[in-house]
Amino acid sequence: MDPSTKRKQPPFSSTPERPPKRRPSQSPDMAHLKPHKNGISASQSETPNGYGSSEEMDMEEVDETFIHGPADTAEWQATIENVVRNVVSIHFCQTCAFDTDTAISSEATGFVVDAERGYILTNRHVVGAGPFWGYCIFDNHEECDVYPVYRDPVHDFGILRFDPKAIKYMPLAALTLRPDLAKVGVEIRVVGNDAGEKLSILSGVISRLDRNAPEYGEGYSDFNTNYIQAAAAASGGSSGSPVVNIDGFAVALQAGGRADGAATDYFLPLDRPLRALECIREGKHVDRGTIQTQWVIKAFDECRRLGLSPEWEGKVREQFPKETGMLVAEVILPKGPGHEKLEEGDVLVKVNGELLTQFVKLDDILDSSVGNKVKLLVQRGGSDIEVELDVEDLHAITPDRFVSVAGAAFHDLSYQQARLYAVTLKDAGVYCCEASGSFRFEGSESGWLIHTIDNKPTPNLDTFIEVMKGVPDRSRVVVTYKHLRDMHTLNTSIMLVDRHWHKQMRLAVRNDVTGVWDFSEIGEPLPPQAPVSRRANFIQMEGTKHPAAVDIIRSFVRVSANLPVKLDGFPKARKIGFGLVIDAEKGLVVVSRAIVPYDMCDISITIADSIIVDGKVVFMHPLQNYAIIQYDPSLVQAPVKSAKLATTPIKQGEETIFFGFNQNLRPVVAKTAVTDITTVAIPASVSTPRYRAVNLDAITVDTGLSGQCGSGVLVAEDGTVQALWLTYLGERTGHGGKDIEYHLGFATPALLPIIDEVKSGGRPNLRILNLEMQTIQMSQCRIMGVDEKWIERIEKEDPERHQLFMVRKVDAGNRDGLAEGDILLTLNDNLITRVDGLDVMYNHQVLKATIIRKQQEITLDVPTVPTSELETDRVVVFCGAVLHRPHHAVRQQISKVHSDIYVSTRMRGSPSYMYGLAPTNFILAVNAVPTLDMGSFIRETSKIPDNTYFRLKVMTFDNVPWVATMKKNEHYFPTVEFVKDSSMREGWRRVSYEGGLVKKGEGELMPEGADMEVETVDA
Repeated sequence: MDPSTKRKQPPFSSTPERPPKRRPSQSPDMAHLKPHKNGISASQSETPNGYGSSEEMDMEEVDETFIHGPADTAEWQATIENVVRNVVSIHFCQTCAFDTDTAISSEATGFVVDAERGYILTNRHVVGAGPFWGYCIFDNHEECDVYPVYRDPVHDFGILRFDPKAIKYMPLAALTLRPDLAKVGVEIRVVGNDAGEKLSILSGVISRLDRNAPEYGEGYSDFNTNYIQAAAAASGGSSGSPVVNIDGFAVALQAGGRADGAATDYFLPLDRPLRALECIREGKHVDRGTIQTQWVIKAFDECRRLGLSPEWEGKVREQFPKETGMLVAEVILPKGPGHEKLEEGDVLVKVNGELLTQFVKLDDILDSSVGNKVKLLVQRGGSDIEVELDVEDLHAITPDRFVSVAGAAFHDLSYQQARLYAVTLKDAGVYCCEASGSFRFEGSESGWLIHTIDNKPTPNLDTFIEVMKGVPDRSRVVVTYKHLRDMHTLNTSIMLVDRHWHKQMRLAVRNDVTGVWDFSEIGEPLPPQAPVSRRANFIQMEGTKHPAAVDIIRSFVRVSANLPVKLDGFPKARKIGFGLVIDAEKGLVVVSRAIVPYDMCDISITIADSIIVDGKVVFMHPLQNYAIIQYDPSLVQAPVKSAKLATTPIKQGEETIFFGFNQNLRPVVAKTAVTDITTVAIPASVSTPRYRAVNLDAITVDTGLSGQCGSGVLVAEDGTVQALWLTYLGERTGHGGKDIEYHLGFATPALLPIIDEVKSGGRPNLRILNLEMQTIQMSQCRIMGVDEKWIERIEKEDPERHQLFMVRKVDAGNRDGLAEGDILLTLNDNLITRVDGLDVMYNHQVLKATIIRKQQEITLDVPTVPTSELETDRVVVFCGAVLHRPHHAVRQQISKVHSDIYVSTRMRGSPSYMYGLAPTNFILAVNAVPTLDMGSFIRETSKIPDNTYFRLKVMTFDNVPWVATMKKNEHYFPTVEFVKDSSMREGWRRVSYEGGLVKKGEGELMPEGADMEVETVDA
């Protein structure tokens, strides 16, 4: 790819996960995209949640200084005044990934080419390979819906339709397409939109008519056409702008330009758009023929080096005196019409007996010969080669349907992708355009070709559908696949098939009459097969000097959590780590909450690297970073051992044995010593609040293995576990940045009361002080008003920890309790110098506290709060936004909870994304009706008719109020609710709302994007 070219594609409105402290009407600077794998792509961030998340794409800032040239004459001014009335700003959402496109929300330009019928011409990379959902705004700021009715399979143009009757306040007119008027030296104007915000009129002069179509790298690119080159400097959002001459005729279509600062733009000639428009006007099918061969223009000197004879060069130059080159074969698809007949480097001389040097003529012949044959005469190394080729239907090798299953989306390989990688279209394998859910392959969200599933070939979509119909829910099958960038390597993976969260297999077919995806369900999932008890043995580590200690390997199981909906700000859709078995008879396992962050998930537990069983969440600690999960021990015939937990805390300086699992999931062991035990503060994630441990003592050890291992234990010589080694999720470094993790030890005595209750069959319902503490030393205590008698008592009662705790932050909603800056002396008359002294809060509704506040010693009753409401138990997906009550991390970081409707994430290509409803926003009202809880929100939003605007009163995380206007779209983004229900196998019940009515039924989740803010819809 030429690194200096870029497509004039719509800009991505990059909204931070938490908007800066400004009113949303103040638009941030737009970032303009470089060529990207998925064409006009947006970041995955969101989102990130994921239905979430690939991570951020490459962006670059583009110089927005436009070249206007000399002041326009009166004639040019009159022309521009007439032209701008025909130019529209297009705002659109690609609601799902398809072919080379990702799901996005963006803006572009188009212009009216038929005012009576309501046709608008724009770029193919705007229209996309499938339907979009959008609207256009005219010069007088009237708005109407718009939808695609045609997109060319190859060339960069598409046609949209709108209802002319919807425009009431200005007379409609159309620009006339005159491809014949595009000539070298002609002065032109590009009339379009600057980043979708304001009209820009850019001047230029046509300098070339015979440039090859620019290659933008992976994703959609035009080919088999010449491009027009001119000196101009259009920006993002100018895609689809008309290029007009002084008479007001459209002579070309804005498409691409240089990204290196040079004022050079590339325009698509209008010959083929004019033909397509005429066919559509007449109600005819737009025939497009292909021989699956890409040609490029090469100058005569290069053609001579390829073997063009002087005789043929002379004849061509005589017949076409203005031409400077000829067409040369560059890519010939395997098993296509030209395979083994044409070769790369062949110089095209004649087609059907006519000398030919131009793409327009070649297109004319192929388009009129679909289903027939053409004769080509080429020169190969100076020899004449004549071949006869079948002309295939180009639309037939351009996908117009896809199937969504198990959280991912698939269709047949397209000519666009096959051409880019020179891959055959004949049974190449089914193409995965959204690699998420069960098909979440490592390394890329798209570009995968599935070859077999469960040892059954899947050469095309129809076969793939039949194979997937026969795969039961929750089964594990072998999948083989390749990536288009590496067709040499056949990858093999084992996939857990999810047909319960993503129950329906749906077929989506493009409808160019209505401009939408038509959906149909194509088969109920087969029920899960009954689990079978299996046997296995653990590995033995014979080389170790500590046999009793390393026998702890029999207490470890591998835990994999698959998260179908990203909630609570958690950044990943899949996590893998290890858990410690604390009761082998009951199948109880303790694991880090960085691996199992919430209970809306599928848990797989692997025992002895051999037996895989399902797990479920039993308990999640609100503060101390661990969860307890359970599997069915009757399915396991293996010598699993319950870990023996130490009842006395490990000491600083004490020798111990570190046993952990490294990045390769392999066990490692080393003799070490405890270097420090200190109260730590895991940094909060500023951009995306998510679960973090607070008020805990962390252990560090003197071995390099501790930084390599996210799971493990500190174990004594006799095999007693002294501490868990856990992964702690910390902050995120910037928008789209890296998620920081910490590896620290957690002493086992703090686990014992909870574990004993869970072992006895109880479900601990803890009460906590809803605040975060930090340690302060004696020097600070004196300054802040702590009397000498307290300092003496501390030194006497705890000679190892000369410290107290100060309240650093109180959770939002705290009343009549401790306040920021309070120094805690005692709770229920017990001196508090260590974190475990706070454990008295777990089973008391009120605590008697002695504190220092504003240099004064006071005693007060401090209420505790129940933790049963801290975990998310109700989720609503509305207009592509995932909503739930503000989770605990939000309450820890904010001073006031504005409502119980918190935006956790949003999906790419959704109304929430398009209209700027961002993660960390709170929704306060719908159409001026207060909606501070989920029930009232659902009631009011159910009253909104489909495809109509409504208002949301919104508060940002930083207390900035604003009003969002949004348009509802139930076809792609229906309202869905998930409610925690212990009677369901998954633990959650789904309720869907259609047309304001509640429909109880099992539905479909949306496939996930790569990160938390940019989920895509399962359309």
